[in-house]
Parts: sequence; structure tokens; C-alpha cells
Amino acid sequence: MHADLPDPDQFDGVARLFPLPGLVFFPHTVQALHIFEPRYRQMAADTLATDKFIALVMLGDDWEEKYDHKPTIRPVACLGRVVADQLLPDGRYNLLLRGVSRVRIIEELDTDKLYRAARVEILPDNVPEDVTELMRLRTMLSEKMIPRFKDETVRTQVLALFKGELPLGHLCDVLAFALPMPPQQKQELLETTCVMTRARLLLAGFHGMVGEQLPVTPTPSGRKFPPDFSDN
Repeated sequence: MHADLPDPDQFDGVARLFPLPGLVFFPHTVQALHIFEPRYRQMAADTLATDKFIALVMLGDDWEEKYDHKPTIRPVACLGRVVADQLLPDGRYNLLLRGVSRVRIIEELDTDKLYRAARVEILPDNVPEDVTELMRLRTMLSEKMIPRFKDETVRTQVLALFKGELPLGHLCDVLAFALPMPPQQKQELLETTCVMTRARLLLAGFHGMVGEQLPVTPTPSGRKFPPDFSDN
């Protein structure tokens, strides 16, 4: 089994769902969550008492009309594991979630819980064997992105990412999570399991942000360092 995927002895394929508007979570990243609604307090308590897994999923376009019921959600989510937690005196929680894997929602389940849950399947990265093209895309990302970061601290962090040992797919996930791209573009990147295609889409999205034209033809199709808390 891939080291970054959840241990099947710990994860049984049923995920608690935490739908959020406008937030796309990615594997290999960390997101702080502030939990205050009763249904998500219950979810947090159950999570901490069992496997510590929660799937963050972006809400559909109708979420404001149906938020108290079951608004539509996107078909691909990110499974995360709680790595730090704090129970506040009034029953609220602060959680720190580390992204573990992409998951596709197979079916939602009927439960007696206040929160939603679904059976999901793990979506591992599809890494093409063309190492030369993978390295070319990594170099293009580095050359195009790093000069655009004017803040010295952020530029140093991004440079360290490129010089480190993160595989290209992981690197794309971290960058997609951090960059202030539209949620729809981020969701497309989350749903893309082919690493080569993900890198091309990220290049296209980045060039769209800075108003430049890509020197290559991409596959068709705001975050900051560090991220803020997300309220439920």
C-alpha cells in the first residue's frame, strides 16, 4: 500500500462528511477548523473517539438555499486525519486536519447522526512513466511561479518546496491549496488524479492569475501561507 494512503486497518471506507462552501482541501496539506455547529460538534466528538478521519468536501452551488438540510456536494473530496485538537469550555472544537488522500463519494449513508456520512473509494495518484515530461513540468512550474512571489518569506518557502523531495503530484497539491485560485479551478485540480494533467492545469490556472499566456497547450478544462481557520 502507498505510504500516503490511509491504512485499511484504520479506515473502513466510510467517511464523515464536512461540507464547506468555497474551500477545497488537498492531500499533503494542513487545514485548521473551528467547529461550533451542534452537528459538527457531534462529528468532532465521534471522530476523536474513533479513527480521526474526516472528509472535507466542497458544497454545490445551491448550498445557501439548502444549508440546513442536504445541499449538493462535489463528487470528489479530500480525506483528512485530525493531528491536533482542542475542546473549548463551551463545547466548541479547534481541529487541525492533515490531508491524506483524494476520495470519490460512492453513496451517502442513512445514519442516526446529525452530520452526513458516505461510503467512499480512495483515489491514488496516477503517475505516468514519462519521467522527462514530469521533470519538464516541474521545472516550468518553478520558473514561472517563484519569481512571482514578492514576499521574501513566501518565496523562500516555495523555493524550498521545489528543491525538496516532494513528488510532482504532492507539490501540485500543496501549491493548489495555497494559491488564491477560484474554488472551481481548485476542485478541478482535486478531481484530477493524473499527475501530468494536474501539473498542466496548475500551470494554466497560475497563468490565468498573473495574466500571461501559456507557452504550452494545457489540458482543457486564495490561499495564503499559512492558511486561516475555517469556520463550519
